[in-house]
Amino acid sequence: MKQKITPCLWYDGNAQEAAKFYASVFKDAEIGKTSKYDKASSEISGQPEGSVMVVEFEVADQKFVGLNGGPLFKFNEAISFMIDCKDQDEVDYFWNALTADGGEESQCGWLKDKFGLSWQVVPTVMNDLVGGPDPEGSKRAMAAMLKMKKLDIQTLQDAYDGK
Repeated sequence: MKQKITPCLWYDGNAQEAAKFYASVFKDAEIGKTSKYDKASSEISGQPEGSVMVVEFEVADQKFVGLNGGPLFKFNEAISFMIDCKDQDEVDYFWNALTADGGEESQCGWLKDKFGLSWQVVPTVMNDLVGGPDPEGSKRAMAAMLKMKKLDIQTLQDAYDGK
């Protein structure tokens, strides 16, 4: 089935670098077509003629477009991409890869990569812990999560279990 909605991410000249970075982090990623600014689009946008305008890439069967639109707009936390992680090793892998080389840790599993794009690195079990059948356990797990930057599954499970 063709993807109907494709996120377009606005970069300041480094969309191709970002696409290559995501392709290195996610094992199931690929870079697609790249188009460049021609004379007309360069004059309207103020971007250098011949520079990369758009790069298409795909991560985990999700298509994206990276647009080199210039410095006018920046990423913020109002939009983030959530990574569903099967275990702590996967949480650690994505957390470390996405915070490397200038990325920033935030709280509760949130981070920004070196391009300023926000991500949530979340274990699959999270919904069972903060929304589980034991309301008191869920409160404890939520309280534990609120103290974390990178999520630690065992600490969250222990909190839920009252340990």
